[in-house]
Amino acid sequence: MLLLDLDTFAPKDRVDAFHHAMNDTSVPNDIVHESPETGIRARFEAWRVGSLDLFDARSTGFEVRRTARHVRWHRDRPVVSVSLQTLGIHNAENRGERYVLGPDDIGVFHELAPRSYGWYGEGAVQAITIDMEHLGVPVGTVVRASVRLRASPMHDLVLAHLRALWRGPGRLEADPGTAALGNATIELVRALLTSAAHDEDDRRVRAVMDGSLVNRIMAYVRRHLSDPDLTPDRIAQEHAISRRQLYMVLSRADIRLEQWVIGERLEAACRLLASPRHAGLPVSAVAARCGFTSPSHFTRRFRAAYGVTPREWRRHRIQDSACNAPAPPHPPRKLP
Repeated sequence: MLLLDLDTFAPKDRVDAFHHAMNDTSVPNDIVHESPETGIRARFEAWRVGSLDLFDARSTGFEVRRTARHVRWHRDRPVVSVSLQTLGIHNAENRGERYVLGPDDIGVFHELAPRSYGWYGEGAVQAITIDMEHLGVPVGTVVRASVRLRASPMHDLVLAHLRALWRGPGRLEADPGTAALGNATIELVRALLTSAAHDEDDRRVRAVMDGSLVNRIMAYVRRHLSDPDLTPDRIAQEHAISRRQLYMVLSRADIRLEQWVIGERLEAACRLLASPRHAGLPVSAVAARCGFTSPSHFTRRFRAAYGVTPREWRRHRIQDSACNAPAPPHPPRKLP
């Protein structure tokens, strides 16, 4: 959604329009423009992806200053902004420390902390705002982490995720998976902030990082269930950890990897077998689509988990549908 395009305003009205848009989409700030007398330019766009608000801003040089006075005027549900600097070199001040943000940095600002931010010349930023209630990280932790994000081993991983998020926000906005994507993004940002604000051996860091890693591993496995070569070594390699670390992290979450993967594949098979759209798909093809290399192995696993063969399960579902009966409950899981 387009929020502002100063090209549609007369030059004399552009400063007021810019200030109104900035203070309307965020909170009150002092705004100083680099060259207001020559005519400023700006374009703001916004998207909603799950619980995240995404803002893309491009403009001539300016600086936003948020003072302690402004902090007292915060909204009912304050936010934390997480930004990528996509054009220009950006100057920031946070916690009394001035620093520069470039294209390979992540900028983080808490609404309840004074700060300044801006750039000279033409610049652009892509920012995500997260409700601090959802983020669940104290103000002090966010401010302390904001000036040392690169000290965290999570930095480059989160940077890659944020860049991917911005490749198509318009398509993501209408996708049925946006709620899960928003939650995963919040988990990653929480992990980055906790890691950067504390020592690596701090128990809080380990707990948050483990939780984030488990969520990413589970999401990765679900995306690749059809791959017969979805091995522990491959999963570990994709997440830049050793096989031993993989098992340790999952063990702390009470997950037995091989058993869990088989259970997920069997549930995917149940959905295919019960789908009228795939009624003509042979059981062997269902097995292959769900990552089983052997139809007989698939049948044994299915019977062990649900007490019936895949063909019997499909037949019962088709009969129930033909009688217009309510769908039977999902077969009981025997796998842990």
